[in-house]
Amino acid sequence: MTKKILVIEDAHSLRRDIIEMLGFEGYDAHGAENGLVGVDMARDLNPDLIICDIMMPGLDGFGVLETLRMEAATSMIPFIFLTARTDRVDIRQGMELGADDYLTKPFTAAELLNTV
Repeated sequence: MTKKILVIEDAHSLRRDIIEMLGFEGYDAHGAENGLVGVDMARDLNPDLIICDIMMPGLDGFGVLETLRMEAATSMIPFIFLTARTDRVDIRQGMELGADDYLTKPFTAAELLNTV
């Protein structure tokens, strides 16, 4: 069975590139342009993994993770932050909210695929 991955990233070109990269590896990748759309898509798709930026308009990645962790249907979906925020405080906050991993930008295709 093909694994579904939801990519929540507000930068269109980066979101498209990640989805394409995951597709080449055999994943069924979907994209959301912001956190609010991402939360709705996570509820509908029930993905096997979520890759999420932190700094986004509307609802940031921390808010996405908090929202999804509070709902029974989405609380156990593995979650990876993919972000330019590299401060230890940000990493710690993400992990304390329940993120499974934290990958910083810029990243290589190999780093992303190894993390997935």
